[in-house]
Amino acid sequence: MDSFVKFLPILINVLLIVVLIIAIILGIKLIITMNKIDKIVDDVNKKVESLNGVFSVINAVSNKVNFIYERLVDIIGSILDKILTKKKERSEEEDE
Repeated sequence: MDSFVKFLPILINVLLIVVLIIAIILGIKLIITMNKIDKIVDDVNKKVESLNGVFSVINAVSNKVNFIYERLVDIIGSILDKILTKKKERSEEEDE
């Protein structure tokens, strides 16, 4: 029993050292993994920034096409309004 009491603290110390070494190894692997993730995130950010330029160009073109379309609709609407107004005036003149 006396040898067991002497052996137990040594065993606990050895196990604690093993656990500490495993924790250090896992910490180093975690740091390496975080660095890889950081590089991937930076790469994705660069690609997103390049796409932002493309989307801004698409947005500008879309706005200009929309403006032209609205002007075209306004012009066609005013022409139709003039035609209908003239027909209405003619029908009123004929009724009188």
